[in-house]
Amino acid sequence: MTTISEPMPQRPALSWPLPLRYALRELRSGLRGFYVFIACIALGVLAIAGVGSVAGSLSEGLAREGRALLGGDVAFSLMQREASPDELAFLRGHGRVSVAATLRGMARTADDRLALVELKAVDDTYPMLGTLTLAPPIAVPDLLAERDGVFGAAADAALLARLDLKVGDKVHVGNAPFEIRSVVGAEPDKLSGGVGFGPRFLVSEQALRATQLLQPGSLVRWTYRLLLPDNQADDRVANALADEARAALPQAGWEIRSRGNASPQLERTITRFTQFLTLVGLAALLVGGVGVANAVKSHIDRRQDVIAAFKALGATGRDVFAIYLTQVMVLAGIGSLMGLALGAALPYAIVGLFGQLLPLPVVPTLHPGELALSLVYGLLTALTFGLWPLARVHDVPVAALFREAVISERHRPRPKHLIWMAIVIAVTVAVVIGLSYDKRVAAAFVATSVVVFALLRGIAAGLMALARKLPRANSTMLRLAIANIHRPGALTPSVVMSLGLGLAVLVTVTQIDGNLRRQFTAALPDKAPSFFFIDIPSTETDRFNAFLKDQAPGASIEDVPMLRGRIVSARGVKAEDLKPATDAEWVLQSDRGLTYAAEVPRGSKVVEGQWWEPGYSGPPLVSFEKKLADGLGLKIGDEVVVNVLGRDISAKIANLRSVDWQSLGINFVVVYSPNAFAGAPHTHIATLTEPNGTAAGDGAIIKAVADAFPMVTSVRVREALETIGTVVTNLALAVRGASSVTLISAILVLGGALAAGHRHRVYDAVILKTLGATRARLLGAYALEYLMIGFATAVFAVLAGSVAAGLIVSKLMTLSYVWQAGSALAVVVAALLVTVGIGLAGTWLALNQKPATVLRNL
Repeated sequence: MTTISEPMPQRPALSWPLPLRYALRELRSGLRGFYVFIACIALGVLAIAGVGSVAGSLSEGLAREGRALLGGDVAFSLMQREASPDELAFLRGHGRVSVAATLRGMARTADDRLALVELKAVDDTYPMLGTLTLAPPIAVPDLLAERDGVFGAAADAALLARLDLKVGDKVHVGNAPFEIRSVVGAEPDKLSGGVGFGPRFLVSEQALRATQLLQPGSLVRWTYRLLLPDNQADDRVANALADEARAALPQAGWEIRSRGNASPQLERTITRFTQFLTLVGLAALLVGGVGVANAVKSHIDRRQDVIAAFKALGATGRDVFAIYLTQVMVLAGIGSLMGLALGAALPYAIVGLFGQLLPLPVVPTLHPGELALSLVYGLLTALTFGLWPLARVHDVPVAALFREAVISERHRPRPKHLIWMAIVIAVTVAVVIGLSYDKRVAAAFVATSVVVFALLRGIAAGLMALARKLPRANSTMLRLAIANIHRPGALTPSVVMSLGLGLAVLVTVTQIDGNLRRQFTAALPDKAPSFFFIDIPSTETDRFNAFLKDQAPGASIEDVPMLRGRIVSARGVKAEDLKPATDAEWVLQSDRGLTYAAEVPRGSKVVEGQWWEPGYSGPPLVSFEKKLADGLGLKIGDEVVVNVLGRDISAKIANLRSVDWQSLGINFVVVYSPNAFAGAPHTHIATLTEPNGTAAGDGAIIKAVADAFPMVTSVRVREALETIGTVVTNLALAVRGASSVTLISAILVLGGALAAGHRHRVYDAVILKTLGATRARLLGAYALEYLMIGFATAVFAVLAGSVAAGLIVSKLMTLSYVWQAGSALAVVVAALLVTVGIGLAGTWLALNQKPATVLRNL
C-alpha cells in the first residue's frame, strides 16, 4: 500500500526581528568566550575616539581662547623691520594697537655666567587680553620701568635656576643692565608666538633699544596686535580687516593672523599628530580583528550542537547565518559603546587630573563626528573579520557539524559571501582613506596592512609545511611539539597573526623612537658644528671671523649672509592659492631664511640647471632645494616672488640642488644670486666647528664673544639639540603610550587564540596522560611548540617593523636611519616570554582536568 504525503510547504525565511530574538536569547547565559572579542573592539574604538575627542577639545580650546592666545583680534608680524608710519596709521585707524618684539640674546651675570634667552619686548598696553602671571605680582609698567639707569625685567624660572639668580639680582643683555623684578609664569599669548630655544626674558620696548641688539637686518620679529572695538569684535570683521590690509598694503609682506587661527602651526601639529595616533588606533583594531575572527570561530565550534538542532528543525543556512551575524554585531556594538564612552570621557579625565599642568587650552566637550567615526570603525572591523567564519557555516550539513568535533573540515564560503566580504572590505578601506587628514599616509597604511596580513599567513603556512616535512625526531617532546604545529586545528595561524601584528607595530615604534633620540642627542655627526652665531652685523663680519680664529685657532669657521623673506607667489600663482605637497607646506606658512652666494654652498650639489657665472649681474636668479621645488611644482625657469623687508623681489629659478641636511651646517632651501639683495640691510650667520672642543673651552668662547660682540647671539649646538630632543622624547612617549594599546590588543588576541584551542588541548592532554605521558613531558612539549612559533613570529616582526621604521625615518622624516639592535632583541625576548608564558598557563589548566570526566564525554 502506497502512502502519499503532501509536500511540506516552503517556510519563509526568518525576518530580522526573529534572528535578533534568537541572538539575544543565546546571550542570556552570559558573554563567556567573547571577553577578548569585546575587549579588542573596545580598545581600538577607545584609541580612536579618545584621540579624536582630545584633539577636538584642543581645537575647541584654541578656537574659544583664540582672541586671548593671539593677544588681540588680528596680529600683523614683520621680520627684520618695524612697521612704517603708513602701516602704523592703517592699523591704528581700525582699533587699539599693542607692539611686541621677540629675538634671541645672551644674558650675562656680574661674574660672567652666560645663558641664551628668548627676549620679548612689550609696550605699556601689554597684555591687552588675558592675564600675565608674575611672582611676585606686579603691575607691568612698574615691572619694566627704568630706575637709576637700570631697566626692569621678568625672567623665566629656568633662567634663574641656570644662572643661580633670584628676584632682585642684576644681569646684562647686550649693552643694557636689567634688574629681575619678578618671575614669568603664564603668558597669555605664548602659544601664538611659538616656543624658543631659551627661557623667556620680558623687557620693555625702550629697554630693547638700549641693548643695541637692533642692528640692520637683525633676526627680530615685530608683532602688532590690533584690538577691535567691542561692537566689531567678531571673526567676520577680523577676517575682513585682514583682507583689507593685504589689499591696501600689498608690499608690506606681513604675516597676518586673525583670532580664528591664533596658532595655525600648533593646530596643524595637533591635526597631524591626531592622524598618526588614529592610525595607531586603526592598527589596534586591525590586531583586534584577528581576535574577533578567533572568537567567532571558537563560538561557532562551541555551538555546533545548537546549530545542528536549528538545521534539523528546518532552519536554513541563511537563517543560521542571520542569527549569528546579528549576535556578532550586537557584541561588536557592546564593545564599541564601551570604547566610545571611555574615549568621550578622556578629555574630561585629562582636564580633571592635569588641568592645572596643561600648557594648552583643553575645553572638554563631546564631539559627535569623531565618536560616530570610531563607532563605524569598530562595527566595520567586527563585520570584516567576522564574516569569514560565519559564512563558512552557511552550507555545512548537519552531519558535518557533528563530525566537526573530531574531524576538522575546511568549508569555503559561497561566492556571494565572498562578494559581500569584498564589499565590506572596500567600504572599510574607503572610510579609512577618505576620512583621513593625509590620504597618502592612510593609503600606505592600508597597503602595508594587506601586505603584512599576506606575509603572516604565508609565514604560518610555511611554518606548518616545514614542521610537516621535518624528519621524525628521536625526542618525544620535540616530536609532539612539531606535530602540534602542523596538526589539523593547530593554533599556529592564529598565534602568528595576532602576535606578529602587535610586535611589528611595537618594533616600528621603538626603532623610530631610537633613531629620533640618536639623531637629536646621542649621535651628532662628527662634522657637525660646535656653535652657531647669529645676528652678526654685516659691517663686523671680517672682524668677527678674525676674532674667532684667535679664540679657536684650530677650528673651522663658515659664515654666510642671512635675510628673512616670505614667498608671495610662485609660477604666477599666489602663495595662498598654491597646492603644495604635504611635505612642502611649511615653506609657505611663515618667513623663511634666505641667503645669496656666488658659489655653490658647501653641502649642496646642483642636480638640475646651471649655477650662475662668477660676477653675474643680470636679473635676479634663485636656486631651490630639489625636493621642495618638486613639492611646490616648480621647475627651471619658473618665477618666484619673495617679500623681503617690505619689497617684492622677483627671480627666476636657475637651478635645483640636493642638500646634505645631516651635516647640521649652514644650508638654505633658497639661495639667490648676489645681486638680488644689493644694498639690503642684513646680518650674517656663522658656524664654528671644533672637533676636540671641551665644555670649559666652549664656555670661554661664549664669554669672549659676549664681551667683544654683545649684539651677537651664541647658540651651542648640543644644547639646542638637547632642547629639541626633549620635545622629541615627549612626543615619542605619547606615541609609545598610544601604541601600547596595539600591544595590549595583541596580547589579548594571543590569549584568546590559545583559549580557543583550550578544548583541543584538554583532549590531547587527557589522551596522552592516559597513554602514560608525564606532566613534565607534556609541559616541555608545549613549551617547545610555543617557543618555535613565538621565535618565528618575532623574527618576522623585527624584519617587518625595522623595514617600516626605516621607510618612515628616511622617506617621511628625511633623517638617517640606523637599525637599533638592542630594542629589536628586547622585542624578541619579550615575545618569547609572553607567548610561552600565556601558552603554558593555559596548558597547566588543561593538564589539571580529570581524565574520567573528559573520556566519558568523547
